Amino acid sequence: VQLQASGGGLVQAGGSLRLSCAAPRSITSVFNSYVMAWYRQAPGKERESVASITVGGATTYADSVKGRFTISRDNSKKTVYLQMNSLKSEDTSVYYCNANPPWKKWGQGTLVTVSS
Repeated sequence: VQLQASGGGLVQAGGSLRLSCAAPRSITSVFNSYVMAWYRQAPGKERESVASITVGGATTYADSVKGRFTISRDNSKKTVYLQMNSLKSEDTSVYYCNANPPWKKWGQGTLVTVSS
């Protein structure tokens, strides 16, 4: 299963973006069974977990994004969101959504570029 993230772009430092990730039809019937997460990978760095959300809505965040990013999910729409506020240049990365723990296949991700 490959989840496709969308909503990335170029934004100035201090700005906001909202990423979305809709589950493909192949997993819509089981989407509500999975913990979902957002990950990111900056050039030359390993992929890291950014935020995670359980089916019931409990969330966890990496220390680097706490207080700035908010993960949410709409189980009726089978979609996961990442609201990113107060963006910093170090947030520049390709962002991916996946289950937590992640499924083997990764989607293409969406590029977020924060200019200082």
